[in-house]
Amino acid sequence: MNFLSLILLGAIVGWIANGLADNQNRTGLTGNIILGVLGSMFGGWIMNYFGKSGVNGFNFYSIVVGVVGSIALLTVFRLFRGN
Repeated sequence: MNFLSLILLGAIVGWIANGLADNQNRTGLTGNIILGVLGSMFGGWIMNYFGKSGVNGFNFYSIVVGVVGSIALLTVFRLFRGN
């Protein structure tokens, strides 16, 4: 994946995860990109743990993996933050 597709995937994944997780802190485009990229990496790590492939390009499977990872990352962040 090149850098621009990574940024675009991160923005889409972060936006979807913020909407599904009912995140009260609307972080904007930059926050969505950061959440999406970190969530995709976390989701890829989770999927590799279960023997499946992680994010492997700009496709529907990668978006699903990224959204699952982003929601998991938001949940872990909320547990440590106390909300």
